[in-house]
Amino acid sequence: MKARYLVPLGIFVLLVVFLGIGLTLNPRDVPSVLIDKPAPRFTLPDLFDPARTVNAADFDGEVWLLNVWGTWCPECWREHGFLMQLARNEGVKIVGIDWRDERAAALEMLRNEGNPFAAVGFDPESTAIMDWGVYGAPETFLIDRAGNIRWKHTGALTPKLWREELQPLMAKLKEQSP
Repeated sequence: MKARYLVPLGIFVLLVVFLGIGLTLNPRDVPSVLIDKPAPRFTLPDLFDPARTVNAADFDGEVWLLNVWGTWCPECWREHGFLMQLARNEGVKIVGIDWRDERAAALEMLRNEGNPFAAVGFDPESTAIMDWGVYGAPETFLIDRAGNIRWKHTGALTPKLWREELQPLMAKLKEQSP
């Protein structure tokens, strides 16, 4: 009779072990198949002037960051101050894609919190971000002078991440010719 309870108990213990292992993995370390491949091209309406467009091609020959964000994203709000610091103090060129958002909300956020972006494409229908493999916000990509994705991070950028990974890689890429 006791053996009858051991099988379900064994299955339960096994599931708990797998769940525990899964919880220790960092979901932000999801590898991207796009690393070292050409960055997908996009043309989106400009957040500030819908009659104009923001094109990935406008940044050819430069080292730049693409940051996917939205006002609905709490982590994007937390990251925003650091993006401002990168743009102002480090001279980092950041292009934003405002994703699944309301134009008025995004404009208000940037007006109140500051605008770290060299340009912001407006993508409320996810027309551009699907090619980038974005599944959440914020996500940040580093694009080199040749237009290849060299680094991707899911989640907010932090000073530690900047010092240890992103800044050294950007410096190296800026030294290379296209």
